[in-house]
Amino acid sequence: MKQGHPDYIVVEGPIGVGKTTLAKRLARTFHTELMLELAAENPFLPRFYEDPRSVALPTQLFFLFQRAKQIETLRQTDMFKPVQVSDFLIEKDKLFASVTLDDDELALYHQVYERLTLDAPVPDLVIYLQAPIDALMQRIIERGHDYERPINRNYLRKISDAYVEFFYHYTTAPLLIVNTDDFDLSGSEKDYGLLLEHIYQLPPGRHYFNPTES
Repeated sequence: MKQGHPDYIVVEGPIGVGKTTLAKRLARTFHTELMLELAAENPFLPRFYEDPRSVALPTQLFFLFQRAKQIETLRQTDMFKPVQVSDFLIEKDKLFASVTLDDDELALYHQVYERLTLDAPVPDLVIYLQAPIDALMQRIIERGHDYERPINRNYLRKISDAYVEFFYHYTTAPLLIVNTDDFDLSGSEKDYGLLLEHIYQLPPGRHYFNPTES
């Protein structure tokens, strides 16, 4: 960490929580490079949301190879730059795989994952955004991506629960868990300013930020 802010920040959370929006805003604030999850480039994703079982494995493998390539690019860049921001952890790929794949597919996926020998840089801070299912559904509807229209509450709940379990055990990097219900990180300067202030003052370890209680 340099000059009061983390050098490498990852924003994570379930679909619709606003992780990409926040990552972009942090990158603008710190005048840094931005590495984004490129969901729209996955040709299997529209079919996955329509019929998950039909293309679950190719959908997951496409994301795995895509993220591995991005991580390799990040490792080759100058990590001495002041700040870099990303909207995904490579470790969360297993989270989605555990939800979407059957046992045989998951076993094959793990074989591929291990052979990639991924060596991602450890973030200086992970920001995990949370929101209720109703809020996530509303945000997905409002952003209007055609390929996301078939997403249902049951799938979204499974993903959200998997995130809760994942970060309950996560100890790799400092973690800030943020309740984004009634907290506008995209349009509110006040709310975003509160988060920035919290980041600047954050000591190492695991922390919770519920802005409605601040």
